Amino acid sequence: MLAPMDFMKWLNSLDELLYEVMSWLLFFPLTLLRSVFRPIGIMAEIDAEAALPDDQRYKAVLSPPLFLALALLLAHAVATALGQVDTIILSHHGLAGLVNDNASALILRVIVFAAFPLFLAARLVRRSGKKLDRDSLQQPFYEQCYPAAVFALGLGVGTSLSLDHHSIANTVGRCFVLASIAYYWLVETRWFARVLGIGHLRAAGNVFLGLLEGTTFLIVVAILFSG
Repeated sequence: MLAPMDFMKWLNSLDELLYEVMSWLLFFPLTLLRSVFRPIGIMAEIDAEAALPDDQRYKAVLSPPLFLALALLLAHAVATALGQVDTIILSHHGLAGLVNDNASALILRVIVFAAFPLFLAARLVRRSGKKLDRDSLQQPFYEQCYPAAVFALGLGVGTSLSLDHHSIANTVGRCFVLASIAYYWLVETRWFARVLGIGHLRAAGNVFLGLLEGTTFLIVVAILFSG
């Protein structure tokens, strides 16, 4: 049995956890709206907050990795609502045996889509002339998580809708996929041009290479987990 002091600590921890989780209901849509309509603004804000102590950052938005994870969770929830089951869970080939439930499938998706901000952040650091290490990479990676979350959510929902048997859902789903890709490329092009001080054509080329690296990683993971 829990001692009285331990029980009070448990209640306090539960209180903090409950508030944190419930706050997501408010700050996830707020962060999503800002990421969709003011992507450069939110990335610049996160960049400016880099000098602040950890407990003073992300007060008005969700933290970058959490936002990316919740976006993928929402995309997964849409697929589940449409009666779709993750093909990796159903598969028993390759490394798919390690993914046997929704939780492990979600973790794998977070890792896969986190590769996009990782590769883009690494390319941004190298093109800035900085030494690529864990410290120089962290802040650009966090900034990249916001547009990556919008891209992952749009791509996930669009793919799920495109697999639905209704023709309207198919069309809407394909539009979602195309819009998500276009959004991601355009936002990243603007950001690279701003941060590196280069033209948009060169910025688009750098973004293309970063997205190509992320897509290659996605394909490799798909091969490994599909056998």
